[in-house]
Amino acid sequence: MNRPAAVLFDCDGVIADSEGLTFDLMIADFAAHGLVLTRHQLESDYIGGTIETVATRARAAGARLPDDWVQAFYARMYAVLRRGTPLTPGILDIFDRLDAGGIPYAVGSNGPPEKMRISLGQHGLIPRFRAVLSGQAIGRPKPAPDVYLAAAAACGAPPAACVVIEDSPSGAMAALAAGIPCLGFAPHGPDTPPARGLIGLGLPLFHRMADLPALLDL
Repeated sequence: MNRPAAVLFDCDGVIADSEGLTFDLMIADFAAHGLVLTRHQLESDYIGGTIETVATRARAAGARLPDDWVQAFYARMYAVLRRGTPLTPGILDIFDRLDAGGIPYAVGSNGPPEKMRISLGQHGLIPRFRAVLSGQAIGRPKPAPDVYLAAAAACGAPPAACVVIEDSPSGAMAALAAGIPCLGFAPHGPDTPPARGLIGLGLPLFHRMADLPALLDL
């Protein structure tokens, strides 16, 4: 792969190592409302959209979620993330290398802006990005391409000259729909549901941030 004009990152699971915290909270919450899921089932059947779409799928599967569940879950999730959201190991070195190479970078997430203000803001990262964008705020979450098209525009780069770093099939589909090459990040190996979905889309996978500079010709 040639050196990209800009790099566009998903947030949760790529920059912020927040998915384990969120998944544990969600599994416990669903169980309390009558739907028992394993981590594998959650990743296979529910993850990749928004909390609103997750709630719709959970109700269809038998979860007795109250009408205000989405808002209440966001509040609980934010409280957990504020207590401390770790970064993906090696991600700060990637940002340093991009800065040294003069390559702009931005965030395109399906999460709401408040979630990114918490998970990225506690590490002082937000000023480093050309933009921190939410598909929900735009009104067209992934797999729609809008958030990545907007991120490329914020970096002043043609979509085809950028690269997206994604850990979910839904996000990868958004990148591909935007005409942006995509690399799949699979930190837990190739046999997890998200990794298999990325492989099914024909994406090259990498498993450690330390492997990314070579892939981006940094």
